[in-house]
Amino acid sequence: MIWSFIKIVAFVAVVAALTLLAGHLADQGPGLRLVIGSTEFTLGPLQAAIAGVLAVLVVWIGLRALGLVVATLRFLNGDETAISRYFNRNRERKGFEALAEGMMAIASGDGRVAMAKAVRAERFLERPELTNLLMAQAAELAGDTRRATEVYKRLLADDRTRFVGVRGLLMQKLSEGDTATALKLAEKAFSLNPRHAGVQDTLLRLQTGTGDWRGARKVLGAKLKQGLLPRDVHSRRDAVLALQEAREVFDENASIEAREAAIAANKASPDLIPAAAMAAQAYITGGKPKLAQRLLIKAWSAQPHPDLAAAFAAIDPNETPQARLKRFEVLIAARPDHEESRLLRAELSIAAEDFPAARRAMGTLAQAHPTARALTIMAAIERGEGSPDAVVRGWLARAVTASRGPQWVCDNCHNIEPHWAPVCANCGGFDTFSWREAQEGSLGPAGGADMLPLIVGERAEAPPAAGDFAVPAADYVIVGDAAESAAEKDAK
Repeated sequence: MIWSFIKIVAFVAVVAALTLLAGHLADQGPGLRLVIGSTEFTLGPLQAAIAGVLAVLVVWIGLRALGLVVATLRFLNGDETAISRYFNRNRERKGFEALAEGMMAIASGDGRVAMAKAVRAERFLERPELTNLLMAQAAELAGDTRRATEVYKRLLADDRTRFVGVRGLLMQKLSEGDTATALKLAEKAFSLNPRHAGVQDTLLRLQTGTGDWRGARKVLGAKLKQGLLPRDVHSRRDAVLALQEAREVFDENASIEAREAAIAANKASPDLIPAAAMAAQAYITGGKPKLAQRLLIKAWSAQPHPDLAAAFAAIDPNETPQARLKRFEVLIAARPDHEESRLLRAELSIAAEDFPAARRAMGTLAQAHPTARALTIMAAIERGEGSPDAVVRGWLARAVTASRGPQWVCDNCHNIEPHWAPVCANCGGFDTFSWREAQEGSLGPAGGADMLPLIVGERAEAPPAAGDFAVPAADYVIVGDAAESAAEKDAK
């Protein structure tokens, strides 16, 4: 209210001042006399003031008109002017609107609309670093892979968009199944942006799939340095890769390097069973059985496994069954109550023909956890103690359909493999195998060291042993079809 009153008072004061000024000028007498040619103009003071104001206004309008003409000429000549800036702003507004609409179309999954908006944005903006990416995504969404490839290749020409172009081509090659080209593109993308987690994971998967263990270890180290991988996970996976390097060195008969790599892998991850077994083999080959024994006992205390028992047996392959049973006591003592230790003691006792000791070792294991291996061992004990064939066949009949017990099972797809592998052959997962019992109904192959081959009847042509550490002393035959046929005979 006060501000409005002040504005009114100020307006009245200005009008009053102008009126007084005009009256004062009118009382001054003759004002301005202009002579143009033979014509004379006489202006009073007030008229002269008004004429001066009008003259200034005309000059200003003339200059602005002249500037407009000059700007028009420059615009027609292609130079930057206010007119060109106006049209450019208008084009940019339309281009960014098309760009935003194209991004929303991609988010909604409408590839056709996204493609049309991408073309419109490209026409108005003329900024390929923005529109090419939208164009490529729209083309992929619309199923036009050829055009998407062309756009990604155009992105390679600009340093700012080269990584995006390489990664786009990488994703295309992966979808096409061209892993060889995809690996090269992944390596290039990693060199352009080594901190990109997606590229790191893709490159690591491709390298492990093709057996480039050394390159995979470098990528794994980069993930650790950048804080993208916990240190304990890195240690485990680096040990897996080192183990694979050691295996390849063994294949090339370069035993010194193999020993070093296997031992390093075991030290990095003592719970990695294949690494422990290979490191023990390396010590045995190097004439250091005591180091192999100590290493295997430590690994057994972390995770008892048939492969570790087989490696422990390899320390002295020519010992008698009784001597072997005595030597294995130190290994079993590391985890005496574990199921694998009890099964191992029972198998060793059967090999030494001490069937009562084997029964004591089994206890109630066959009832508490009736796996095929436990039931087969019970059949061997019954056979060794002279039980009727019907009793033996009863155990074997149960073993045919029983669970296989712990096996190498992929944590991603639940694929079962007879031997540990760094990469799952079914789903391609890296370091996904764990030694555990498969889901109910998944039998799969017997894992680790071969299940103790038993029983009944005549000697098989080549009677194997459980991981080469327990050789049955009685006449045995491999469980399987023989057991099944025995059960069928008993049923008849």
